[in-house]
Amino acid sequence: MLDPKLLRESPDVVRAAIAKKHLEVDLDGILAIDKAWRELLKEVETLRGQQKAANTAMSALPKGSPEFTAKVGEMKAVSAQVKEREAQLKAAEEKFRQAMLSVPNLPHASVPEGRTPEDNVVHARHGAHDQPRPHAMPHWEIPGFDRLFDFPRGSKVTGAGFPFYVGDGARLVRALIQFFLDEDTQAGYTEVNPPLMVNAASATATGQLPDKEGQMYETTEDHFYAIPTAEVPVTNFFRDEILEEAALPIYRCAYSPCFRREAGSYGKDVRGLNRLHQFDKVELLKWVHPSTSYDELEKLRADAERLLQKLDLPYRVLLMCGGDLGFTQAKKYDLEVWSAGQKRWLEVSSCSNFESFQARRAQIRYRSKESGKPEFVHTLNGSGLAVPRVLAALLENNLEADRRVKIPAVLVPYFGKEYLTFA
Repeated sequence: MLDPKLLRESPDVVRAAIAKKHLEVDLDGILAIDKAWRELLKEVETLRGQQKAANTAMSALPKGSPEFTAKVGEMKAVSAQVKEREAQLKAAEEKFRQAMLSVPNLPHASVPEGRTPEDNVVHARHGAHDQPRPHAMPHWEIPGFDRLFDFPRGSKVTGAGFPFYVGDGARLVRALIQFFLDEDTQAGYTEVNPPLMVNAASATATGQLPDKEGQMYETTEDHFYAIPTAEVPVTNFFRDEILEEAALPIYRCAYSPCFRREAGSYGKDVRGLNRLHQFDKVELLKWVHPSTSYDELEKLRADAERLLQKLDLPYRVLLMCGGDLGFTQAKKYDLEVWSAGQKRWLEVSSCSNFESFQARRAQIRYRSKESGKPEFVHTLNGSGLAVPRVLAALLENNLEADRRVKIPAVLVPYFGKEYLTFA
C-alpha cells in the first residue's frame, strides 16, 4: 500500500509515477474519500472533547441538582452523537482503506519508460544462446515425451495444465527442486515449508488481492486461496510483527507447488511445460532495511542467476519497463532462459523490490535504533527457480541425436544418471 501521506502532500508526483506504469487510477476520487474521512475524524474528536468536558463538569455538580440533571441530558445527547459519528467514521475509514488498495506501487527512478514487453531493456546476457543445436526440438514433440510428462491423463483427472510427472520425469523434477533448495540454503537463505492455502488477509498483504483475484483458485466454504507462489504465505510470516533492526536482513527460501488459473492464456505460449495451472517453484524472500534494499535486489538477482549458470543454460536479464512492471513492484528484473527447440526466451524468474508497499499492507516493521520507533521494512522476492520452463530448456537444449537428454553435471548427483531417456 502506498503511504497516504505521500498521496495527500504530493498528488502530482504520485500521478506522474502511476502514469509511468500506464495504469489508470482515480486519484481525485480517492483524495475526496480521504478528505471526507479526515473531516469526519475531526468532528468525532470535537464531540469526544465535548463529551469529556460535560463529564468533568457533571462530576463537580451535586447529584440531583437541576444543573446536574441538565448535564446528564447534555451527556446523553453528545454520547448519542459520538456513537453515530464513530460508526460513520469506521465506515469512512474502511472505504478509504479499500480505495488505497487500488493504488499501485510507484516505480523506482531507474525503471525505464515503456508500455509493452517489447520496451523492456536487456540488462545482461549469459551463455551462447545462438550456438547450433541441430537436434533441438520443442520438448512436447520429443518422441516418448508423454511417457514421462503425461498431459492427457492429467487433463482427464483434473483439466488442462495439470500434468502427471512419471518415472524419471518425476525424478528429474525432484532433482531440480532439491538442487535449487541446497544452493539457496548454502547462499544464506533459511528454508521454510509454507502452507499451500492462505486467507484473504494474506493475499491482500502481498498484493494478489484485489489486483489478481480472478487468477487465484478459491475454496467456496472457507474462502481460502490456493497459493500462486510461496511469496504469499512466506511474506506473511512476519505480518503484524515488529522486528529488531539488528535482525535485518532476513533471508528465506521455500519450495511449493503453485496454482494459477492463467485466465486468458492461449496459443503457443501454453504448449507443453510453458504455462501450467499447477507447477513447482522455489522462492527466495528478503526483509531488509530500506537503506540497503536496492543493493539487496542486485544480490537477489545474482543468486537466481547463479543457478542458471551452474545448469549451463543460456539466459538473459531484462530490466522491466514501467508498463510491464506490474501493480506491486517498484523495480523488477526478469530472467529468461533460451529454449533451443522453440527458439524463444522463457521466463524462469522475476526478482522484485516492493520497497515498503507489501510491508505497509502487512504491517511488517522494524524498531529503528536511531529513533526507537517502528518503521516499515522493505520486502523483496524472486524465483530461485520455477521448475517447468527450466525443465523445458534442459530437455530442448541438451537433446542429443539418439533422443537422450544429457543431464547437467550439477544435477547428476541428484538425478542419479547422466542421461534422461524416453523409452
